[in-house]
Amino acid sequence: MGNVIRRNKKGNSSSSNNNGSKSKRTMMDRSKRRTSMEEELLHKQALALAIQQHQNQLSQSQRFGDGAISRRGLGSTSSRLRNNFSESFSANTATKQLPEFLENLKTKKFILIHGEGFGAWCWYKTMSQLEEAGLQPIVLDLQGSGINLTDTNNVKTLAEYSKPLIEYLQTLQDDEQVILVGHSSGGACVSYALEHFPKKVSKAIYLCGTMISNGQRPFDVFAAELGSAELFMQESKFLIYGDGKEKPPTGFMFEKQLMHGLYFNQSPAKDIALAMVSMRPVPLGPMMEKLLLTPEKYGSGRRFYIQTLEDHALSPDVQEKLVRENPPEGVFKIKGSDHCPFFSKPQSLHKILLEIAQIP
Repeated sequence: MGNVIRRNKKGNSSSSNNNGSKSKRTMMDRSKRRTSMEEELLHKQALALAIQQHQNQLSQSQRFGDGAISRRGLGSTSSRLRNNFSESFSANTATKQLPEFLENLKTKKFILIHGEGFGAWCWYKTMSQLEEAGLQPIVLDLQGSGINLTDTNNVKTLAEYSKPLIEYLQTLQDDEQVILVGHSSGGACVSYALEHFPKKVSKAIYLCGTMISNGQRPFDVFAAELGSAELFMQESKFLIYGDGKEKPPTGFMFEKQLMHGLYFNQSPAKDIALAMVSMRPVPLGPMMEKLLLTPEKYGSGRRFYIQTLEDHALSPDVQEKLVRENPPEGVFKIKGSDHCPFFSKPQSLHKILLEIAQIP
């Protein structure tokens, strides 16, 4: 008998409206399914790459010994991630016209700096979203992290830990600037870069990061959760003694069950699985080093802070204290995010990054 035609109070036919609404819902459902499939593909690629990297690290360690790992053979994490992940979005990106504000952005390069124990791999969602938006994300493994084959136990200072970031900044043209994003203890590397290359950094974004003041150590930020540095060094069961028990500890690594509650209390199970096969020990020296930050260099930088409100590793109260004691230009908050918003709230994180990028 055909479609049933209803009339609204004004006597107008609503059949076309209903059909239009159904069509719109169908398109939205298809878009959601497509996005979900793309994200699932990205995760499978990231997990496969992480497992491959883990196996490579084991084979390299067995071949060269724990203290003398070869630096050859694995290439750039940034380029490999880019090649693996961007393919899924290339069709969409090619046909999408960029928003005018992105076309006119002077600084389109984002350098994404991971936190303690993580690597460039953790940014796979953020990297793909920024690329899809027409921006240029660069992901780096800090020294002794990700697939960087430096022995973590040999990374003693913040300068050594930040070396990949510093080397990249040194390659920039005189008039070229980037936006730095530092997660967790990676915030200390961002501060270090701000102090040494203030003219190269357009904006510095601390993502639940260690935005410390002059004379502080990155570890000081976590003292509320971990206890004093002295107590941690004396009693912690997580310490690693790479130079022998008779010498000071060289690193630390939380147990997997503890990491689950600290870092990933809101993250999807598949991303937790990725982290469990990818995370590496944290070099202790850089965490215990006091930063020298001057008003003329670090103080001239434009800093922004993103707070994570369901964070168990760096509580909202601690983050609020950091912001209060060392005020940035702007503060943003992500509801429902654990310590890893690139896993638990990637869309919210992406929107904030875009918002900060277009602040004049």
